[in-house]
Amino acid sequence: MLGSFDDAEDLVQETLLRAWRGRASFENRSLVRTWLYRIATNVCLSALERAPRRVLPQDVAPPVTAASDPREARDEPPWAPELPWLQPYPDSLLDAISPADSGPEDVVASRETIELAYLAALQHLPARQRAILVLRDVLGWSAAEVAGMLELSVAATNSAHQRARSTLRAHLPSGRESWAPAAPRSQAEHVALREFMDAWEQSDARRLTSLLRDDARWAMPPAPLWFDGRAAVEMLFRLFPPSASGEFRTMATAANRQPALAAYLRRPGDELYRFAGVQVLRIENGAIAEVISFSETMCGHFELPPTLG
Repeated sequence: MLGSFDDAEDLVQETLLRAWRGRASFENRSLVRTWLYRIATNVCLSALERAPRRVLPQDVAPPVTAASDPREARDEPPWAPELPWLQPYPDSLLDAISPADSGPEDVVASRETIELAYLAALQHLPARQRAILVLRDVLGWSAAEVAGMLELSVAATNSAHQRARSTLRAHLPSGRESWAPAAPRSQAEHVALREFMDAWEQSDARRLTSLLRDDARWAMPPAPLWFDGRAAVEMLFRLFPPSASGEFRTMATAANRQPALAAYLRRPGDELYRFAGVQVLRIENGAIAEVISFSETMCGHFELPPTLG
């Protein structure tokens, strides 16, 4: 619903507090789970009335393309930490859900609906449509159940659901019109991630870009800066190869059920490699379709070591 790790953590606490304070009003006419989802949904709707939607660079800035002025690929990007950036979510917390104890709603964490591309598309929906879409398509609730929760007619719920699906399809990546349970990570994804990590550590720009699809995108929040197409990324690396900042080491991780790596940079004269951020990859058919490089300021909840020797 929120696209924000920090906001989600806060509203989980708010949901539990409201449930505790209102426990006397629970009359056992529904499952406790349903009652809690009602509270959580209302908490999220209230929060979204006050907050702007979460964004990625492609939502707030034009792309740098192969035809762009090379000066647009500047060494020091125009940081904009004040924008409400979409935040990555570490898989280590999703993995804390025990499959043995999971019900239908709990499998949300194992579905593609946690992927960054889905969450980014979801941000384009009005809050109530967002709630209806999540309840219907992610949690699998019936139209009647959602209508009862949101105090709408079934007809109004179905209409809003159709509008939400149409808007979502318009903002999903090319070739994806719907979202289904995610398959286990393929060997091709493991290979692509390992090759990407090796090429990054070697500052091998040619090898890095060879792993990208022709239409790949590379974004760099919290800078409103993104590159559209492999040729644009090649231009970036010709101007500013990864080694321009120092030496890198990487560590495999995962975020939003996507392959990812933690990057550590050792600047000239420093003895340690210091945490520089997390790069989340979207890999399709063995090729990298998107890289989102989140700076270290956006990744404190990953609980990664601050330095490597």
